[in-house]
Amino acid sequence: MREAQAGSREALTALYDAHWRGAHRAAYLVVHDTDAAEDIAQDAFLAAIGALDRFDRRRPFGPWLHRIVVNRAIDWARREALRRAAGESGGEPSTPRPPEQIGDAAMTALAQLPPEQRAVVVLRYLLDYTPGEVARMLDLPRGTVNSRLRRALDRLGELLEAEVPR
Repeated sequence: MREAQAGSREALTALYDAHWRGAHRAAYLVVHDTDAAEDIAQDAFLAAIGALDRFDRRRPFGPWLHRIVVNRAIDWARREALRRAAGESGGEPSTPRPPEQIGDAAMTALAQLPPEQRAVVVLRYLLDYTPGEVARMLDLPRGTVNSRLRRALDRLGELLEAEVPR
């Protein structure tokens, strides 16, 4: 990290190589659009690199980067929702490629959650952060994270139950 902060191209490449997949995955799980996720992850990496001088080396880089990625993904999802509500056609989202451990039904249900709920579910259950870490990453009170998780899980349960034939 010290070398990356000093501007070493090799160190920056190593950071990128070590964290790209997780950054892209986090963005995709929030926006459900492969192309947008790539743009968001790239933009987040550029922002992180631009702010490396403010990064506290005593903390891990991954959660710091995920915070940037998820916040940008939430912003993107909000903008897209506004565009759709205003009747603008942003084109069709790219074909989703769900992560290996999530089934198609769960991915479809996750995509139906509001971005704020989707973000906490992704960070907590798909990227394995604790609720406290999620709260710090999103700059939210822990109670807010817990209530968003509860509402999201309740809604996911309803959506998935509706998928199961009786």
